Amino acid sequence: MAVLARAGLFARGVLYALIGMIAIQIALGSTGRQADSSGAVRLAAATPFGSVILWLLVLGFAGLTLWRLSEAIWGAAGPDGHGRAPRLASLGKGIIYGFVTWGILKFALGFGAPASSDRQSRDLTATAFKYSGGRLAVAIAGVIFVVAGVYLAYQAYRAKFLRNLQLGSASARTRKVVTWFGKFGGIARGAVFVTIGIFLVVAAIEARPGQAKGIDSALRMLARTPLGPWLLGVVALGLVLFGVFSCCEARWRRV
Repeated sequence: MAVLARAGLFARGVLYALIGMIAIQIALGSTGRQADSSGAVRLAAATPFGSVILWLLVLGFAGLTLWRLSEAIWGAAGPDGHGRAPRLASLGKGIIYGFVTWGILKFALGFGAPASSDRQSRDLTATAFKYSGGRLAVAIAGVIFVVAGVYLAYQAYRAKFLRNLQLGSASARTRKVVTWFGKFGGIARGAVFVTIGIFLVVAAIEARPGQAKGIDSALRMLARTPLGPWLLGVVALGLVLFGVFSCCEARWRRV
């Protein structure tokens, strides 16, 4: 299970790094790729060893899924990993990673790339609006995204992730670099969650499913702020660094 967890954390790191690289290209105005998991797997497939990379991602995310589900059943490592809240969080992550695994697996088998995050967000929002209370559910989901994003950014800023890392054997410089990667990357990741949540709330208020945005549109909207593409570039770099940090977790995380 430890091997599966570390393989999964490394695969997650690769995916985030690819998304961040695409977002950097968008900030420079030189790409039409989707800055989400769909665009990332397409980019990976376009490399000389694309098929091999896709299958390694499938295996990695499958391992990540099984690890998180095992935490939901038996509890996570550490003194605080056996409570109800950590188990439910692990269950939610396991389900999400399961969908990511399925999407990459279908692409590796030749059944097409996963749907873009924008399309998934719009489709799910439109489906929710067909039911009584759907707008409220979407609004609640948006608030959850915002709260989760703020929480992730705060946890990263306070370097809470160090509690789960075993860096005792690493040099002082390595610990400092890993900490910096985790802080900057985690804050950028949190900012993306907050942006997605705001769009979900707006979609619920205006009853317009098209206002719901995925990762790609959330990132592109950052370029339309007064700070322009510079803000997108900073967040994109942060996502790349979060990918690197996730690879560091594959080496030093307590699993």
